Amino acid sequence: MSQAKEISGSKMNLEFNKNEDGMKLLISNLQRKLEKVAEGGGKGRIAKLHEQGKLTARERIAYLLDENAPSIEIGAFAGEDMYEEHGGCPAGGVVIVIGYVRGKQCIVVANDATVKAGAWFPITGKKNLRAQEIAMENRLPIIYLVDSAGVYLPMQDEIFPDKEHFGRIFRNNAIMSSEGIVQIAAIMGSCVAGGAYLPIMSDEALIVDKTGTIFLAGSYLVKAAIGESIDNETLGGATTHCEISGVTDYKCSDDKDCLDRIKNILDKIGSYEKAGFDRIAGKAPAKEAKEILGIIPDTRDKAYDMHEIIDRLVDADSFEEYKKLYGQSIVCGYARVDGWAVGIVANQRKVVKSKKGEMQFGGVIYSDSADKAARFIMNCNQKKIPLVFLQDATGFMVGSRSEHGGIIKDGAKMVNAMSNSVVPKFTIIVGNSFGAANYAMCGKAYDPRLIVGWPTAQIAVMGGAQAAKTLLQIQVSTLKAKGEEITPEDEKALLDKITQRYEKQTTPYYAAARLWIDAIINPLDTRKWISMGIEMADHSPIKKRYNVGVIQS
Repeated sequence: MSQAKEISGSKMNLEFNKNEDGMKLLISNLQRKLEKVAEGGGKGRIAKLHEQGKLTARERIAYLLDENAPSIEIGAFAGEDMYEEHGGCPAGGVVIVIGYVRGKQCIVVANDATVKAGAWFPITGKKNLRAQEIAMENRLPIIYLVDSAGVYLPMQDEIFPDKEHFGRIFRNNAIMSSEGIVQIAAIMGSCVAGGAYLPIMSDEALIVDKTGTIFLAGSYLVKAAIGESIDNETLGGATTHCEISGVTDYKCSDDKDCLDRIKNILDKIGSYEKAGFDRIAGKAPAKEAKEILGIIPDTRDKAYDMHEIIDRLVDADSFEEYKKLYGQSIVCGYARVDGWAVGIVANQRKVVKSKKGEMQFGGVIYSDSADKAARFIMNCNQKKIPLVFLQDATGFMVGSRSEHGGIIKDGAKMVNAMSNSVVPKFTIIVGNSFGAANYAMCGKAYDPRLIVGWPTAQIAVMGGAQAAKTLLQIQVSTLKAKGEEITPEDEKALLDKITQRYEKQTTPYYAAARLWIDAIINPLDTRKWISMGIEMADHSPIKKRYNVGVIQS
């Protein structure tokens, strides 16, 4: 039965159509942006790569991964609008995809040589570290397709020396190797200086003849440093490292030959110990998934029933709601997504009535809701059920009644239970993700295995209107303290400027550019992200005992 038929009245049908049109526009804009990102450094640079007999990063990944198998891209918008003075850095200069090679799930990291010759910007390092984090948390095989000129020198101070900078990559190489996490590296272009350690610290290294080179210093630097004249191919090409130094393991004739060999290596990897998350044959949702597009309101201040979203995300007849009549500003329940057992923790945007007859505003977390969510999270950990958080909250309830009722204590209880969770967590930011609600509902700081946003997502310490007015008061007070006279017109112009800047910072694209979220996704792809996420998490058995520490009753 369609949403339009379920909701009576032409006014509601009109609202549904309006919402659907708005969401489709947002998805269309998302698709256009992704197509632009996929061009990397531009068609001219892609053509130059082809002239050299090389594939682009995305072409390499497409050839490597199993045809017609699902895949998800991490960090497509990394670096968006962040380095315009340096000519930009589409996708952070590196493409990262989780997919399947010969039926085995793995994560692929490919330098994009069309973007500054694959040089590492600060966001490139952060994105590479995120890929390794995913591999380490989930014991997922990782494949590096190396084609990079090394650190982007004009910004070396922001990428080279700190803990979460370039050097952390090699530390992670060593840790993964010691833990038996498969790492395979292919040198398909330049691989210089410190970056040369990455493929050689992997389990196996392949190199493409005539296009792949690896050395600590190129021919120009060698000439300057010790006066030796030598060409790059003789210094560190495929013949040198496969026949003389023994640095690399396989000499490949071209990109496709190299990628075929990687497929053959992955094909023979043995099975892995599973975490044991429960899965049965999946079912389609009971209600049409595409109707999600008409449920989310066209503005973020409108209410809707989160149950309508859940009914279109989970497998038919699988949702069992926990404490349905208690703490109704958060919806909790057991369900299945593509057959996988999950625990759902979702913010309710509909205005509801509490057990005491009090009205609770949609999108606000109350004490009873926080208490319920904490207990449910503990139950899922006891039962070894992965958690899925559906975020759309403006924060915790404020005011004397809430403070006297111990909202801070109950919020802390929820944060504690969620933070110490040992089952994997997955976060979908549907709408608002403001303040402490971002934290309690498993924001990026709380180690979700994957965190994504719909095009309707907004992430900030508080809503735009409240924040802009607060910032305006501060700026006006500062100017008046300096003796400046502020007219109502000046104040309005200042408010507009502040609001525009703040609202830009709350968009999902701003968050995705900085890797606060892994991706912006079409809502209709949510089930795929959750299913593939739990499948990768199933590679990593739970070793730690669940212990929530101090939680006051």
